[in-house]
Amino acid sequence: MLILVTLLTVIAGCAGSGLAQRDGYVADRRQQSSAFNERVRYVVLHYTDSEAPRALRTLMGPKVSAHYVVARTPDQRGGEPLVWQLVDEEKRAWHAGVSAWEDRTQLNDSSIGIEIVNRGPSHDASSGDWEPYSEAQIAAVIALVGDIVRRYRLPPTAIVGHADIAPERKIDPGPAFPWQRLHAAGIGAWPDAASVARYRQRFARCPPTLTQLQRALGAYGYALPASGAQDTRTQAVLRAFQMHFRPSDYRGEPDTESAAIVWALLAKYRPEALKEPHLATLTCPPDSGSDRGFAP
Repeated sequence: MLILVTLLTVIAGCAGSGLAQRDGYVADRRQQSSAFNERVRYVVLHYTDSEAPRALRTLMGPKVSAHYVVARTPDQRGGEPLVWQLVDEEKRAWHAGVSAWEDRTQLNDSSIGIEIVNRGPSHDASSGDWEPYSEAQIAAVIALVGDIVRRYRLPPTAIVGHADIAPERKIDPGPAFPWQRLHAAGIGAWPDAASVARYRQRFARCPPTLTQLQRALGAYGYALPASGAQDTRTQAVLRAFQMHFRPSDYRGEPDTESAAIVWALLAKYRPEALKEPHLATLTCPPDSGSDRGFAP
């Protein structure tokens, strides 16, 4: 008993002094470097495409995982929603796969993944029939993501969907996800309506070229080369962008409304990008108009 009391006293003394007793050694933590940053740079939102029991079995491994899962109707504990945490935040969950956003790739390394129980489209992405997210579910997502944003001091552009970071492979959380409502709660990005209207009016007379639109999407965060070609990658990125910011029409086709939204987002969140000559200047022939289209 005396040995146990002595050992507990030593451990308590170490903890109080900045010393940590570990297996076979003592770590001195009294001098802390300021040269570090957080692993967590992004939050990636997904839907499960299955019901909760099946989703949980899948996400318990061995091939995929997520940090959190939000049920369709979360249980309540003391009047607050219960979410399942499957992986500690400081650990790397396997939810993003091949992915890119801003200047980073392989976002499993730098993100928290949140799976939301939802079946997605009834048939395919073009069907227009998507399962809605429940009110209780979105309230839980807002509480969870809001807490993560505050703790890691994440900017609005760091809250993304799986489709945003892997547009050729994924479509979740889909056009039924209420991104604008999250923004109203202080989470994630959304363009100012007045700014969109100004750019819409400007682009009705002189729209950007397809190359400029690709550069603008790339400046916002999407991994998209400015090829000038309306290829499958461009269509996939535009579809992801439209699902996020213009869910009424997500065919992946370039149009004036999508261009106005991305320029408004850049003006709000990445104004330095609009100082670049290839985005700041739109050159239109004297007789140009709305029929100019999105040529290379």
